[in-house]
Amino acid sequence: MHAPSIWGILVVAVVVILLFGRGKISGMMGEVASGIKAFQKGMRDDDKPVERVTTTAEVDAREVDKSKDA
Repeated sequence: MHAPSIWGILVVAVVVILLFGRGKISGMMGEVASGIKAFQKGMRDDDKPVERVTTTAEVDAREVDKSKDA
């Protein structure tokens, strides 16, 4: 098989533009870009350390331990 020539690429590009139109293509590219940005933001958020949530039972247990030590 051989690589497509410049004329084949141009024909495919013209057909795609005729089918989808310029507005739809730019809209799709904007949606792809916003999806990539959201993915990158999610990846950055995953790198942050997770804070530990202290329950009231744990706080009560600590208070009891402190009162036993005193």
